[in-house]
Amino acid sequence: MILSLTARLPFLLLKNLLNLSQNLSYLEMEKQLKIYVYEEGEPPLFHNGPCRSIYSSEGNFIHMMEINSHFRTRDPEKAHVFFLPFSVVMFVQFLYTRESHDKSPIKKTVVDYINTIARKYPYWNRSLGADHFMLSCHDWGPKTSSYVPYLFRHSIRALCNANTSEGFNPSKDVSLPEINLLTGETKGFIGGPSPSRRPILAFFAGGLHGPIRPLLLKHWENKDKDIQVRQYLPKGISYYDMMKKSKFCICPSGYEVASPRIAEALYTGCVPVLISDHYVPPFSDVLKWKSFSVEIAVRDIPNLKKILVGISLRRYIRMQRKGIKVRRHFEVNFPPKRYDVFHMILHSVWLRRLNFRVGNLTSS
Repeated sequence: MILSLTARLPFLLLKNLLNLSQNLSYLEMEKQLKIYVYEEGEPPLFHNGPCRSIYSSEGNFIHMMEINSHFRTRDPEKAHVFFLPFSVVMFVQFLYTRESHDKSPIKKTVVDYINTIARKYPYWNRSLGADHFMLSCHDWGPKTSSYVPYLFRHSIRALCNANTSEGFNPSKDVSLPEINLLTGETKGFIGGPSPSRRPILAFFAGGLHGPIRPLLLKHWENKDKDIQVRQYLPKGISYYDMMKKSKFCICPSGYEVASPRIAEALYTGCVPVLISDHYVPPFSDVLKWKSFSVEIAVRDIPNLKKILVGISLRRYIRMQRKGIKVRRHFEVNFPPKRYDVFHMILHSVWLRRLNFRVGNLTSS
């Protein structure tokens, strides 16, 4: 026993030091971080966003930054980072003509906005945009940022669509959780029964969006009572009740890599099963996703049950408890609370701002 403990001491010490370092970084962020929100631009395209939809992460953050008095500074000289308060969701709603495939009005708007602040203030040109950040939960967020090369390559992009195959760079970009707040709040969704009261091994219900879900339904729809996979739930069956009855909740990507099911699984005490390619889960620089979720490659969908059954009860309980512990980082609060999703986004931006040096851009 003494030898075993001795052998583990370096690992335990390192783990504790890493946890302490992350917590100190967060506390330092709370004390110091100041953000300048550009006042240019008019609603509904700027300073505004959806708060009751699958894009609520975008609207809620913009709203919180508009009214925040702790992190927001009115003096740009005191700012560590500069927020670009445009909403890609609003761009799509008001500037894009459905089925036209013409995104040029969106391109013109974002290019004109960056040119405006670059002419009016010294800060964009000073850093080539590297101490600026945008935030978007729309699928077109990455594409919108590409219309301004420095915004795409240098700026911090907080995105739900955190797809490395589309240019998402974990060292400078922030992965956002996709949170579907139909009522505008998470009240009533948080919590669920203990592991012993979850009779279903795994659950998924959803439409055939993208290339992964059809594979999932092909292999598992109505094939196994332990793996409850359906495109549509029968009338009278609650989606959230099914999650609360399940040990694992399957979270496959749709057309884009993010899924609101990840946050929903954590809310209901269900262990998320991530099935995706090229996806960087939210807050991966501080959260150890393998401790509270299962990641399955698309090619392993036929082996889904074998993989989940192979997880011991002891390990599953640890994962489920860890998920309950970390879900506060995905919760939406009005006003925001310490360590919730609003603060975690800010901390991720803070970490990337600390990594920034002007000299890093000379070769870009």
